[in-house]
Amino acid sequence: MPKRVDPRQRRTLIADALMRVAADRGLEAVSLRHVAAEAGVSAGMVQHYFTTKDEMMAFALSVVRDRGRGRVETAVAALGPDPAPRLLLRTLLAALLPLDEAARADGRVALAFLSWTALHPAAATGLRPDTVQLVDFIAGLLPRPPAADAAAGLLPADAAAGLLALVEGLGMYLLGGQYTPAQATAVLDHQLELLFG
Repeated sequence: MPKRVDPRQRRTLIADALMRVAADRGLEAVSLRHVAAEAGVSAGMVQHYFTTKDEMMAFALSVVRDRGRGRVETAVAALGPDPAPRLLLRTLLAALLPLDEAARADGRVALAFLSWTALHPAAATGLRPDTVQLVDFIAGLLPRPPAADAAAGLLPADAAAGLLALVEGLGMYLLGGQYTPAQATAVLDHQLELLFG
């Protein structure tokens, strides 16, 4: 009787190989042949699960997104029930930063994929709802702005988007080696102090 193969598991194996190729040699080095060699499977098997390179890239992007979500969920769960909004927000944002080697490897690949989505906007459609949801969640944790700020049109969603953009920029500085993890978390803490007082 032939061995049953889980298609999702096989696709994830191939996506993991794609991410290793991208992390080691850059996204431009990704090809069906290179990914197959890295995964230890035939190019035909890669083509069986992914008919195009774009399809393979979109799936790998979803794997990176799921890993990031998993890191955030694990960090937040460790806080226990009903953490204070500032602690919850700091934990969530710190979990998004590439502070350790596993997160840096995923961060390098995520950065390459984001560059790729600039040329393939259809692949980014799955990212938009996640971003809107994250901005809304962060906005719900922030203190309400003073009446003068609200009157000037400064909304919690704007502050949340700014905070998320700061974390994305810190992530790039970490990946590029301009900042250490200690420097990045100090900047994050300073921004939270400005927002929460």
